[in-house]
Amino acid sequence: MKVAVINFSGNVGKSTVARHLLAPRLNNAEVIPVESINSDGTDETAIRGKQFGELQEYLQTLDDAVIDIGASNVEDFVKLMKQYKGSHEDFDFFVVPTVPATKQQRDTISTVEALANLGVPAKKIRLLFNMVDLEESPERIFSGLFEYQRESKSFTLKPEAVIHVNDIYGKLKGSKTGIREILADETDYKERIKTAKDADEKLHFAQMLSIKRLAAGVSEELDAVFKALFK
Repeated sequence: MKVAVINFSGNVGKSTVARHLLAPRLNNAEVIPVESINSDGTDETAIRGKQFGELQEYLQTLDDAVIDIGASNVEDFVKLMKQYKGSHEDFDFFVVPTVPATKQQRDTISTVEALANLGVPAKKIRLLFNMVDLEESPERIFSGLFEYQRESKSFTLKPEAVIHVNDIYGKLKGSKTGIREILADETDYKERIKTAKDADEKLHFAQMLSIKRLAAGVSEELDAVFKALFK
């Protein structure tokens, strides 16, 4: 499966969605960032939007891939998809993350409209609610997007496709370690805390234990979100 993560707006968590939700559940698919400067702090090789032709050729060689399209390159990317007639068909889905902020919700509508104008069918445009407080209802804070979907029917919306606010994403920002790698770590950090040589070492192991506990909870949520997003 090849999935493009796209939104005209920045600060919607596109890189988080690509790295922690999609790639691990798509046969550890390669994440290809399309961005002049990666906002997630990683040193992955970035591909600028105007190199779309090379990207399109490379995609033909892959079975699974996640394309993380940075906000500064989305406009070029959409224009080039229009120029390369039918290139949008190379993607099985376009995942559009959105967050509660009003500007980002407006940009989400613009993104959906741009994709629909390219000829991308509604079933291939999947909205994902991101950075939502546990106490909040998507139907309430994204009411405008629910209404837009009912009127336009130009994209697919699942109320249960929600990623809630979680400290782990901030802790992993700039790190190459993924949630599944954290869960695969069999270190007994409680025992390490007991045998730590000093306070700093004890604190380090306590932090690792905390991250592992967060990872266990968020992994279950992401499994459910992935299932809801593509069912």
